[in-house]
Amino acid sequence: MRLFAALLFLLGAAGIAAAAIAPSAPAFLVIAHRGASGVLPEHTLEAYRRAIDQGADFVEPDLVPTRDGHLVARHERQLGRTTDVSLRPEFAARRVVKPGAAAPDWYVEDFTLAEIKTLRARQPEPGRPDRYDDRFGIATFEDILVLVRERSVALDRPVGVWAELKHPALFAGMGLDVTAPLLRGFARHGFGTRQRPAVIQSFDADVLRQLNDRTSIPLIVLLSEPASSLDDVAGFAAGIGAAKHLLIDPVSGRATPFLRRAQALGLKVVPWTFRDDAPGQGFASAEAEMQAYLKLGVDGVITDFPDTAIALRPLH
Repeated sequence: MRLFAALLFLLGAAGIAAAAIAPSAPAFLVIAHRGASGVLPEHTLEAYRRAIDQGADFVEPDLVPTRDGHLVARHERQLGRTTDVSLRPEFAARRVVKPGAAAPDWYVEDFTLAEIKTLRARQPEPGRPDRYDDRFGIATFEDILVLVRERSVALDRPVGVWAELKHPALFAGMGLDVTAPLLRGFARHGFGTRQRPAVIQSFDADVLRQLNDRTSIPLIVLLSEPASSLDDVAGFAAGIGAAKHLLIDPVSGRATPFLRRAQALGLKVVPWTFRDDAPGQGFASAEAEMQAYLKLGVDGVITDFPDTAIALRPLH
């Protein structure tokens, strides 16, 4: 079942139901990291829409729960950097210091969905356009599914949702389940097919291992350091989302043994994150950096600038 799901994932993500419909698949998947977050405030419907219209195969929302159990798209639990919450006097008392934090902030789990909906998004990265600050709202998982479905129909091509579960064990300890609303949302909107591909990723391998028994949607284990056992990962996941330094030798430019082992096990490999305004050390541009990884046979790229990645496809 997992191998079939991985095949379905590739076919669906490429926008191909069968070879008779389209002669070839894109050479690699383009996954829009938090939408087109290089130019618009991250995790807004506007950023997701821009990415889809640029040609992204997937949009990648990070999902966290509100106090009343709704999934919203935020990269982190804290709201201070990415929203206008600091300007909202009605929420001043919500600014607190929580375990593990060095400074006080506002936390998504302390807000209801109705309250979150009143906030406006901001560009958190210095040097990126801030002219859209305070103009767009925070996207819910439901909002994203509706948008992706509608744009897929309008553009007449499959577009997928590459959802990341943030801190699922931590939230479970607060009594907030993130897995059930995730699966319900995908099922309600018909995601997990060739026409509406879906992927679930997380740094929490245990949660993904549990999900393996509950869904056929492909699972991706996120790694910032080498996994202790890729063989174990291959038993329940379709692939890995790997920090770039795990995959390429900085001196030779060749594939690391870690990458070759993952590929030998049949795991799909997608590195993160490519940024036009911050190419990796030793690379003159994000284009050159992506080309180096693509030559090693990775299956896609996670990028803040999906249009840059799309422009490379004719070269492959």
